[in-house]
Amino acid sequence: MSGTINRRNFIGTGVVAFAGITVLPSRVIAGMGHKAPSDRLNIAGIGVGGMGYRNLKNMEAENIVALCDVDWDYANRNSFRTWGLAKKYKDYRRMFDQQKDIDAVVIATPDHSHALPALMAMRSGCHVYLQKPLTHSVFETRVLAEAAKTYGVATQMGNQGNSGEGIREICEWIWAGAIGEVTRVDAWTNRPIWPQGLERPEREMRIPRTLDWDLFIGPAPYRPYNKIYHPWNWRGWWDFGTGALGDMACHILDPVFKALMLESPDTVQASSSYFNNESAPNSEMITYEFPRRDNLPKVGMPEVTVNWYDGGLMPPRPDELLDGEMMGDKDGGCIFYGTRGKIMCGTYAKNPQLLPTREMEHFVRPEKKLLRIENAMEGGHEQDWIRACKEDRSNRVEASSNFSYSGPLTEMVLVGVLAVRLQNLNRKLRWNGANMRFENVYANDQLKILTKNAFEVVDGDPKFIKDYETLPALETTEKWIRHNYRTGWEQI
Repeated sequence: MSGTINRRNFIGTGVVAFAGITVLPSRVIAGMGHKAPSDRLNIAGIGVGGMGYRNLKNMEAENIVALCDVDWDYANRNSFRTWGLAKKYKDYRRMFDQQKDIDAVVIATPDHSHALPALMAMRSGCHVYLQKPLTHSVFETRVLAEAAKTYGVATQMGNQGNSGEGIREICEWIWAGAIGEVTRVDAWTNRPIWPQGLERPEREMRIPRTLDWDLFIGPAPYRPYNKIYHPWNWRGWWDFGTGALGDMACHILDPVFKALMLESPDTVQASSSYFNNESAPNSEMITYEFPRRDNLPKVGMPEVTVNWYDGGLMPPRPDELLDGEMMGDKDGGCIFYGTRGKIMCGTYAKNPQLLPTREMEHFVRPEKKLLRIENAMEGGHEQDWIRACKEDRSNRVEASSNFSYSGPLTEMVLVGVLAVRLQNLNRKLRWNGANMRFENVYANDQLKILTKNAFEVVDGDPKFIKDYETLPALETTEKWIRHNYRTGWEQI
């Protein structure tokens, strides 16, 4: 696999001569040559009970020809009823083996089941729309980014704010030098809004008749079924999800990553509320430090510190905000600190504003130079991918969050997840992005991870019960960076 992925070429594919251009001429579906751009794609959905249904609804002008979900009761709430003529599957491997008319695939499974179906789809020549975070491990991000290049398919990650107006305005303002050189960014979210910090339930429940639990587990280590994992609550469990950071940072840190042209961080460190070997913490703080990047014509790109807060934690409130004025929006946001000013936005980079907000009254906005995508949050993000699918590989304008961009973005997020899990090593972790490893996690280091955290009152006195397991830090970290999949599932 290659080392760090150079992101600077995204300007060449993202800048157009005139504002307002939304779709460039299409020719044929990349590499296939059997459909004119006016024809409809044959799309399959994998994981269609929740977000996958919403993605497919934004694509239903195309042909929805196959639906795959491990839980047919959950999928039947919407997707199976809406596209009743589509062929139905529980195992995506069988779908790819049996159905040969698929042009493109939408994947909205739990995080741990992203990489394998995406890779199989690309090997089959299918374009891929994959929900965020792109993958469950750093190594998987590299594999998918390389595969997208190798097979020449159109790709898109499901961070819809990446196609929005807000992220483009933030980029144009910062690149024009509106707030000077950015040296710090604070970002936050109100997530998690699902249970976290939990121990593995002791009770094994009967598997629902319509759920294939073995397929849900997929490449992860097997565990008995309990309804606390599915549907939806899987996100807080390390084997299946990546917690609040993995869920929302691909949205909230997206404008930070793009506007500041970030790549791999030099260092990362984290602190959090209690967590254990099963489940992510209820709240966490992560600090990334990024090296200097090449200067742009109108602004420098110095070293920058990016701070992340979740679970109700918030960054310091800027003095420029009036009493009662909200930071970001109800779901989160970020603030860019420049040498000549500040920019604040909400979740998905919505509603960017200079601080103090009264500065917007006389702010002369820079010329629009980035390609605009209409109705990004209401289907435009999906439609931009559809457009890319129908363009020839040789001159395709890639979708805005194609894997060459969203892979490095996701990798940055997952390095933060690793820092949370490694925090009791008690050091600032030095990340070597080219080789996908931490420079200062050593063979003799030990990880002490909580397994049980209980409290009871005995004869009127508090009694705390804490159990720990000790793991070899280097070996464990390597497994978290590059997973060993369960027997029977392809290793990548």
